[in-house]
Amino acid sequence: MSRRKYRVDIVVNHLRINKVVIDSHYEEKHSDSMSDFLIIQLVKSLNGRFYEPVSSKEEFIYFVTDNIEHLQRFYRLIWLLEENENYIGVINAFR
Repeated sequence: MSRRKYRVDIVVNHLRINKVVIDSHYEEKHSDSMSDFLIIQLVKSLNGRFYEPVSSKEEFIYFVTDNIEHLQRFYRLIWLLEENENYIGVINAFR
């Protein structure tokens, strides 16, 4: 699986985030309703908010954010933060 990187400028959980790393996993089952561009829009909607993690493992903290609205449709975003890093890793995204 490949990962693609994009620049952003947002604040999530009081951390300045300047990069989004998208895993290609979503393409296996959700490519008809999801794209890198849409995922970037969903990530940008996290800006200025605080989210509680659902789990953690080693240096990674995992999040599941439901009901992100974009153009009158709702999406689920599964993402992570890595300790001492300034990026959001997107594991999966779907409607």
